[in-house]
Amino acid sequence: MYYNFDEEIDRLNTSSIKYDGLQQFFGSDDLLPMWVADMDFRTPHFIINALKNRLEHEVLGYSFRSDSFQEAVAGWLKRRHGWEIKKEWIVFTPGVVPGVNLAVLAHTSSGDNIITQPPVYFPFFNAVTDHVRKLVYNKLSLINGRLSVDFDNLENECRKGAKMIIISSPHNPGGNVWTRDELSKIAAICLRYNVLIVSDEIHCDLVYKPNKHTPMASLSDEIASNTITFIAPSKTFNVSGLSSSLAIIPDENLRKQFVSTLDHLHIGLGNIFGNVAMEAAFTYGDEYDDALMEYLAGNVALVESFLETNLPQIKPVRPEATFLVWLDCREMGMTDKELNDFFLKKARLALNQGIQFGPGGEGFMRLNIGCTKATLLKGLNRLKQAFSTL
Repeated sequence: MYYNFDEEIDRLNTSSIKYDGLQQFFGSDDLLPMWVADMDFRTPHFIINALKNRLEHEVLGYSFRSDSFQEAVAGWLKRRHGWEIKKEWIVFTPGVVPGVNLAVLAHTSSGDNIITQPPVYFPFFNAVTDHVRKLVYNKLSLINGRLSVDFDNLENECRKGAKMIIISSPHNPGGNVWTRDELSKIAAICLRYNVLIVSDEIHCDLVYKPNKHTPMASLSDEIASNTITFIAPSKTFNVSGLSSSLAIIPDENLRKQFVSTLDHLHIGLGNIFGNVAMEAAFTYGDEYDDALMEYLAGNVALVESFLETNLPQIKPVRPEATFLVWLDCREMGMTDKELNDFFLKKARLALNQGIQFGPGGEGFMRLNIGCTKATLLKGLNRLKQAFSTL
């Protein structure tokens, strides 16, 4: 099947946060949006066709996730990641961020310490502080062009009584695909001090060759019993608007606590179309995923070559996964406000500021390359033109 990732699709006037939300979030709609993490590519036909087929029934009453749904999820994880799961481990959540919040509510108490590893996906911070838990940082360091974990500090924070760690795997915004060794070290420390691991693996299907994603819970039965994993097709197949994701929870007691919190809030049913889209993605998505990653790899190469040739002051951190590129702009010598103003007012580009992602994000910007090569080149040329005016 041929997928045309060069097709330009007009997303204006579709209530798109990425496009129609520019005025609200950036104060101007005269910007090229390369920020919020959804892609500009058409949702693949096998998902659209599944949704259309379901609409043909014309009754949209209460529904549940069937055996075929559970089999699709388990089959995908086994084929793509070599992780064999049991169907009863699968729990619906209305999005990964709500799922992380549910885990915090279900498995920690007011005042508990929860570790995050910034710079990292910023909703993790609110998932801690909004529920009166204490946010603890184990800051990542950029070493030889790759973010690295401070294992000594991690152990120290766990020793001091942390109850949970929330990790981004693969990492957003840095693009790390954590190695088995890195994951094993994190898990060993958490097991030693009885710290629950919450692993956001929403980008697990967006990995560039030769890297390979390792689900944290696949490392051993002992680690699986101390891990809650979140997955979703939303990033890979561009269905974020359906607000549907899954928690994989092997330990029965952890799963019961999580489901109890989910049920108390009456948000476990989900919606028909989210269920249909997830089943279609996990059943038919292999070829699409492979084609997408080949195209995105070309976009990464374009960013790297363009910046090296035209703007060597900006150094992209090469992503091992995701359609997000972490731009190191520190050689520009600007404050974070000046840097943001430069991208917005000079280059007319809407990116995410690095400081949104917590300590370690100073002097960085996050670029979304989930777009056509023509759009990406347009954005890079805007950046080049803006530099010429400095």
